[in-house]
Amino acid sequence: MSRRRSPKGKRSDEGQYVPLPYAMIKSPAWRALSGPAVKLWLELHTRFNGGNNGKLFLSMNEAAEILGMGKATVQRAFEDLQDNGFLVLEREGNWYHRRAHEWRLTTKATQTLYGKKAATNDWRLWQPEKTKRGSETDPSASSVVPFENPKISHGSKSEPVRPISRRSFGSETEH
Repeated sequence: MSRRRSPKGKRSDEGQYVPLPYAMIKSPAWRALSGPAVKLWLELHTRFNGGNNGKLFLSMNEAAEILGMGKATVQRAFEDLQDNGFLVLEREGNWYHRRAHEWRLTTKATQTLYGKKAATNDWRLWQPEKTKRGSETDPSASSVVPFENPKISHGSKSEPVRPISRRSFGSETEH
C-alpha cells in the first residue's frame, strides 16, 4: 500500500504531533514534574495550532473533566508546570465572565504583532531545590538522640511494670 504525500513531502495521514526532544525529557525540570503535570502539558499542546501560543485556553474545571483528575490535582499540575518553566500564565481568567486563563507554552514560539518571538524554554533554567545531605550537614543543627533514657528523680521512686521473676511460663505471665 503506498501512502499519499502532501506537496511538501509530509505524509497526509500523520496529523499533528508533540515533539519531545531528549534534551527536554532528560532535563531535571521535566523529571521533577508529576504525572498529572505531564498529562496536562500534553493536553495544552493539543490546543496549540501554530499561531495561538500565549492564547491557549484551558480552565481548571475543563482540565479536571477531560483528564479525569480532581480539581486540586489539576491546580497542583498547573503550578508544577509554571514552577518548572514549561508554562506561563499570560492572562488571568474571570469566573464571572466565563473566561478561562490564557497560557503560553515556553517550548513554542509566540506570534506577536511584530512577527514570531522564539520559544523561551524557561525549563532550561530550572534547578531543583538543594537539600543538605550526609557530611555536608551541620551536626550541631540536628537533634541528637540519647543512647538511654534520662534519669529523672522527680516524684516517687519508679518501679518496674512487671515483677521481676525467673518463672514466667504459660498462664503465670501477666498480660
